[in-house]
Amino acid sequence: MSIHPKVLEVTDRIRARSAKTRGLYLDRLAAAKDAGPRRASLACGNQAHGFAACGPADKAVLKGDIAPNLGIITAYNDMLSAHQPYETYPELIRQAAREVGGVAQVAGGVPAMCDGVTQGQTGMELSLFSRDAIAMAAAIGLSHNTYDAAVYLGICDKIVPGLLIAALTFGHLPAVFVPAGPMTSGLPNSEKARVRQLYAEGKASRADLLEAESASYHGPGTCTFYGTANTNQMLMEIMGLHLPGASFVNPNTPLRDALTKAAAKRALAITALGNEFTPIGEIIDEKAVVNGVVGLNATGGSTNHTLHLVAMAKAAGIQLTWDDFSDLSDVVPLLTRVYPNGLADVNHFHAAGGMSFLIRELLQAGLLHEDVKTVWGAGLSGYTVEPEIDEAGAIRWKEGAKTSLDEKVLAPVSQPFQATGGLKVLEGNLGRSVIKVSAVKADRHVIEAPARVFHTQDALLAAFKAGELTEDFIAVIRFQGPRANGMPELHKLTPTLAVLQDRGLKVALVTDGRMSGASGKVPAAIHVTPEAAAGGAIGKVRDGDRVRLDAVTGTLEVLVDAATFAAREQAEADLAGNEFGLGRELFAMFRANAAPAELGAGVF
Repeated sequence: MSIHPKVLEVTDRIRARSAKTRGLYLDRLAAAKDAGPRRASLACGNQAHGFAACGPADKAVLKGDIAPNLGIITAYNDMLSAHQPYETYPELIRQAAREVGGVAQVAGGVPAMCDGVTQGQTGMELSLFSRDAIAMAAAIGLSHNTYDAAVYLGICDKIVPGLLIAALTFGHLPAVFVPAGPMTSGLPNSEKARVRQLYAEGKASRADLLEAESASYHGPGTCTFYGTANTNQMLMEIMGLHLPGASFVNPNTPLRDALTKAAAKRALAITALGNEFTPIGEIIDEKAVVNGVVGLNATGGSTNHTLHLVAMAKAAGIQLTWDDFSDLSDVVPLLTRVYPNGLADVNHFHAAGGMSFLIRELLQAGLLHEDVKTVWGAGLSGYTVEPEIDEAGAIRWKEGAKTSLDEKVLAPVSQPFQATGGLKVLEGNLGRSVIKVSAVKADRHVIEAPARVFHTQDALLAAFKAGELTEDFIAVIRFQGPRANGMPELHKLTPTLAVLQDRGLKVALVTDGRMSGASGKVPAAIHVTPEAAAGGAIGKVRDGDRVRLDAVTGTLEVLVDAATFAAREQAEADLAGNEFGLGRELFAMFRANAAPAELGAGVF
């Protein structure tokens, strides 16, 4: 089927907008490719250091200069449930490499923090910038210049974006991303949310809350709701960087281990030493980026990717804007209902047909570019298959489901859950922001109410506990942007605002900060830019100003006389308390140099 005209239009304008920067990137990529495989150019002393710790067989292979060496960049730690399974992956990958005549070495480890642990805590102020630190750490690992390809072991929120930025910086190398999969289903996410709201109202004890949380987050693997971590996995597959069907296979299963070994072998098959050379810098082009945005909209994915996809595209010389997200959202239907956009979790999504069905539906509707490069070698139609273990214990791929196995979770394009993806850009005299309305009821898409202004999420929670929030209001929480305090997620607000909404109040959030990738039913205009700390208009809002958030027309306005509003002085906030403690002093350079949210909020 021919490509949808809006998808083609957006792709063409991204290509035109990016012509200069993408051209420079491809020139650098070509120069690196022309230099040939890396190891042969190293001095003997360099090479000896590089394989000094290898066993005799691996050392003999590496001395020959003709067998590929696979670098492993790992985000393993055993505090993150999603990353704990990676402990055993390097040995699986080494075995796989030896089976095809290559060698694999851990090139380096990168930090990996859990936003679930740091939500509402001081450490969350390091979270967004950890993405750029991860990219830098991965670059250090690859700087030894002795690898012919790399595999990247990472799943969670900032880790995959950081790893992809690094991989694209080393764009002349082939790269395969290797997931570990979601934990098995535990306490339903809807029940967890119910207990959280009861706790916020003082109707459940801390012991009750801890029991519910522990029953939900109960084992190895990603959290099962559709937040940033699982959105990352969807993106890596729909952009052609996973093996087909790899995203949502549970950890510690024979199929998961077989996929890991297959990923290593595939990475070694696409190096410059063979006949299928496929550098990642050629895979991630304008079409692949558009495919990622389409996938984000079709699945109701994390709003964090309105930052991360911009930053990842930039690493490949591609200029992606919020308008591209919004315009694609207008034509891409919502095909999944996974918490917080529904009751199901990602295991239910996978069982209903998962990525193979989703990609098939979007391709047939002309909403994805099929003619792209992937690590699998075929175009994107090669991703309509799913893996299984055969009778002999070997991995094979079969045709994926052609009909949804549960239309309450995964819908066909002909009967979507809603006609649009639900990501909108809001624009007005408060600046530009993003809103996700796929989980927000239609009667909440327009909220007009007096502003209640806070400079921290704790201040709003204190007002709630004091019984001050009894009328309709729009919470304006500012000085939460990247330059102010690192742009922490404000997920701690979700249960409280949901309680107030359930009490019948009209409530909404306007902030220059972020919400969780699992933000849900309360309308939230987030990532407001310019941010308050950079002189943005959000810094001029006062308590009692009427604010109108309109996700239908795409506007965000403070309803104050223009001359009066322009004459107001900016509010000031004492941010000294955000500069020290738990490592925040080490990130002062990031805060001082962060780009605006619309440009990815990064330092590169």
